[in-house]
Amino acid sequence: MSRLLHLNAFLMSVGHHEAAWRLPETDPYADLDVEHFKNLARIAERGKLDSVFLADGPVLWDQVGRRPSGALEPTVLLTALAGATTRIGLIATASTTYNEPYNLARRFASLDIVSGGRAGWNIVTTAGLDAARNFNLDHLPAHKERYERAAEFVDVSLKLWDSWGDDAVLADKENGVWGDDSKIYPPAHEGRFYKVAGALNVPRSAQGHPVLVQAGSSENGRDFAARYAEAVFTAHQTLADAQEFYADLKRRTAAYGRDPEHLKILPGIVPVIGSSPAEARAKAAELDALIKPEYALPQLAGLLGVSVDDLLLDRPLPADLPAEDVLEGARSRRTLVVNLGRRENLTVREIIARLGGGRGHLTFAGTAGQVADAIQEWFEAGAADGFNIMPPVLPSSLTDFVDQVVPILQGRGLFRTEYAGRTLREHYGLPRPANRNAVLV
Repeated sequence: MSRLLHLNAFLMSVGHHEAAWRLPETDPYADLDVEHFKNLARIAERGKLDSVFLADGPVLWDQVGRRPSGALEPTVLLTALAGATTRIGLIATASTTYNEPYNLARRFASLDIVSGGRAGWNIVTTAGLDAARNFNLDHLPAHKERYERAAEFVDVSLKLWDSWGDDAVLADKENGVWGDDSKIYPPAHEGRFYKVAGALNVPRSAQGHPVLVQAGSSENGRDFAARYAEAVFTAHQTLADAQEFYADLKRRTAAYGRDPEHLKILPGIVPVIGSSPAEARAKAAELDALIKPEYALPQLAGLLGVSVDDLLLDRPLPADLPAEDVLEGARSRRTLVVNLGRRENLTVREIIARLGGGRGHLTFAGTAGQVADAIQEWFEAGAADGFNIMPPVLPSSLTDFVDQVVPILQGRGLFRTEYAGRTLREHYGLPRPANRNAVLV
C-alpha cells in the first residue's frame, strides 16, 4: 500500500482564531457544551480522520475578556466523546510537571479501555510561571529539568501500563480464580523524581497502552520526542523549516534504535477555505479585523520575554530581544515567531494578526483544492506525515475541510476512504507494544 496521510482534528472551543466567537454564526458558550464537542467529533469521524485532539494546561489561559476561556478537563471530555463515536482516536494533553505518574497513567488507561483502544496522551512539560504558581511553586522549573522529569514520568507510566500481563485475567468460575497473580508486575520504581511501588489497578488495554504524542520542538523537546513519541505535533511557517525538522527528528529516532516510520510528524495548519481565493482571503480578513490588540500584546510580550511597553503596534519587533537560551518558557515557539517577524518584516500588529489564527502554526487561505495542494506538497516533500488540522471557526471550518478537502485527498489516493482498524495505533499504522515483563519471562 502506498503511504497515506494522517489527519487529526485539533478542537478548540469555537475555533482556533481568537476572534471566532465574535462571528454571528458562533455560540460563545460552546466551550463548555459537551454536545458541541460530540458534534465536532462526529464530523471528524465522518471524514475518517485519525483522531480528535484537545490541548490543555493547568492554568486559566489569557484574560477572559479575550475569548471563551472555559476548558473542561480533556480526559473527562474525551470519555464523553468515546460514547458518541466508534472509530476516531481521542488524544488529550496532560502535563508531566503538574501530575503524578500513577494517577495520570490510570486516567489514560481508563480512557483507553472505555474507548476500545483509541486513546492518546499528548505529553507536555508546561511552560509559564502562572501554572507553577497554581501548584505551590514560586518559580517555573528549569527547561532542562522539566524534560528530565518528563522522561522519568513516561518511564514510570510505561511500567504501570505493563504492570498487568495481557493474560492476567483468567475469569475461571469453575475453580474460583479470577486472575493470575504471577502476571502482575509492580513497578517498584525509585528514581530521581518519583517513587512508585505498586501495580496499576487497571488492566492492559486493547492497544497495549495509549499512543504517546509530544509537541515540543526545542533541542530538549526533539530529543524527548525521538526517544518516546509515536506522533509529534509541531509548528512551522516554511516548507524548508518543516523539512529540516522532519529529517532531524527521523534521524534522532533511528539513533535511539527505533523505526522512524513509527514516529508520525504532524505540523499544524489553519485552513481558511473559500469558493475562490478572494473569498478565502476575505474570510481571513474578517476574522483578523475582530482581534483586539490590547489582549494580544501581553501574550506576545510574555512569549518574547519583553515588556508590553517594548512593543509598538506599527513598528517591527525590537532589535534587542532576549536570546532563546535565557528563557524558560516555550522556546521553540518564541523562535518561530521571531523568525516569522524578521523574515517577512512584519509589524507587531501584523504579527498579532498572524498569531490570532494559529499561534504560530501555518495559516493558509485558499480554495479546497489549494489547501489540498499545500498538504500534498509538504507530505510528498519530506516535511510531514500528515497534519494537525486547526479549524479557525467551529463547526463550520471543520465541516468545510471534511466535506471539501478530504474528498480531494481521497481522490488523489492520499487519504483513507474507510477506517482499516478500530484502535488509534491501527489508524497510525503503529504496532501494538509487547509487554516488557512478558518478554523478560
